[in-house]
Amino acid sequence: MGTTTPRGAGPSPLAGSAIWSPGLAQGGGEVDIIGRMLKQLWKFLRALLLAAAALGLLALIVPQLIITIYSMSRIYNVENAPAERAAIVFGAGLTRSGAPTRVLRDRVQTAAQLYLAGKVEKLLMSGDNSIQEYNEPEAMRQYAMSLGVPSEAIVLDYAGRRTYDSCYRAKAIFGLDSALLVTQGFHLPRALFLCHALGLKAAGVEAANWRFWPVTTFVWGIREQLATLGAVMDVYLGRPLPVLGEPEPMFPRKS
Repeated sequence: MGTTTPRGAGPSPLAGSAIWSPGLAQGGGEVDIIGRMLKQLWKFLRALLLAAAALGLLALIVPQLIITIYSMSRIYNVENAPAERAAIVFGAGLTRSGAPTRVLRDRVQTAAQLYLAGKVEKLLMSGDNSIQEYNEPEAMRQYAMSLGVPSEAIVLDYAGRRTYDSCYRAKAIFGLDSALLVTQGFHLPRALFLCHALGLKAAGVEAANWRFWPVTTFVWGIREQLATLGAVMDVYLGRPLPVLGEPEPMFPRKS
């Protein structure tokens, strides 16, 4: 005899569904709370990252802007440059063959024009010679001589590894109180800032004999942003000592 279902009785309300329990509902609530906490944490971290990025951008842009404005009235071309006893030419790399790069040739050529125009008496070629096989100052000297500058009008600074070092040593080692700075326009504001900050009165002469690809100048601009921030830190946070040595005055005092 089979079992019969009472008339009017339908399927059980719990049939085919999960059994509800207070513990399960409580677990779902905890998941919701954790989800909300993670969302709030992500919003906080995102705001923190955006603020850090904005501060970093300001740290790059503001020093460059101030230094550029400061240098605008101190940059000349060869024709209207003021007369000075010396011009400092900053290194800019050598090719694999040891010859000056196009950027460096542009600088040396401008310095030679200053000398031949009677604007300066001597040229200080400042570059890197930290290893024997890499001699920027000598390559600069050779190129300047090929342009008509006599050897006796050229002084070599073998420890100008950075713009900061070149400016520091120009005063500390070579006895200069003022000079013309010869380099490209993108580099002149930083060089002027550093020399003035280190006690060397300077005016800039822009090297602009060569044309360069826009992408090249863009890369230089990005690099200069970072280098300018480094220059500000060097001046105001530490003033590191470059490689020094015995004084070698470019213009010895007559006894």
